Parts: sequence; C-alpha cells; structure tokens
Amino acid sequence: MTSQDSWTIAEMADDFEVTHRALRHYEHLGLLSPERIGGGGAVRRYRRRDRTRLALILRGRRLGFPLEEIGTIIDMYDEQPGETGQLQYLLSQIGDRRADLQRRAADIRKSLAELDELEERCRRDLRRRH
Repeated sequence: MTSQDSWTIAEMADDFEVTHRALRHYEHLGLLSPERIGGGGAVRRYRRRDRTRLALILRGRRLGFPLEEIGTIIDMYDEQPGETGQLQYLLSQIGDRRADLQRRAADIRKSLAELDELEERCRRDLRRRH
C-alpha cells in the first residue's frame, strides 16, 4: 500500500485492474463516495476508505455476491449493528453462497460427464464409418 492520501480514478482503475466505468457504477450505487473537485465536481479523488471498500467489493464479486449484498455487508461496519452484526450477517451469507456454489459445481460435473459421454459416442460413430 502506498503512503498517498488520495487517488484519481485512473490510479484506482490501474491499481485494482478495473475500468473507470466500473468505478463510476460503484459510485452511482453508493458503494464508493469519492470527493468531487473542480467546476461541476468533474474530478474524483478517492480516499483510503474508498480503496478499502473497493477491495471488499471486488472480493465479494469474486465470491459471487450480488452488489446489493456487498453494499449491505460493507455498510453494516459503519452503522448499527456495527462490526459484530456485520460478521453475523456475513456468516449467514457465506453459508448461502457456499450452497449455491456447491449446486453449481454439481451441475458442472454433470455437464462435463454428459460431454464426455457425447464425445465418446461421436468418436465411436466416426470409427464405425471408417
């Protein structure tokens, strides 16, 4: 982590390997709140809080959480019921997410088995024709 106090949208995008559009979208949803500087607030300056929130947003996305849930979880830290409530809520969401991923993994295994079977049938049919 750098010792900077603020970052531009370009620096944030580069540091986190996201697009400017993604950052603006997260801002629109209220997940990030950069300081707006200049005439009409055209220049965005992101603070440490935004960097922390963006890291949490991206981790949540990698784990498959919807942005609405990510926002709820992140916001709980600053509001009631605070960190304890945030952790309890997150634990319940982890269980739901794990169950969903396990269902998806089973579906993928089933699809792969079906593809293996189809591939073998195709190869058998080709061998019979030659």
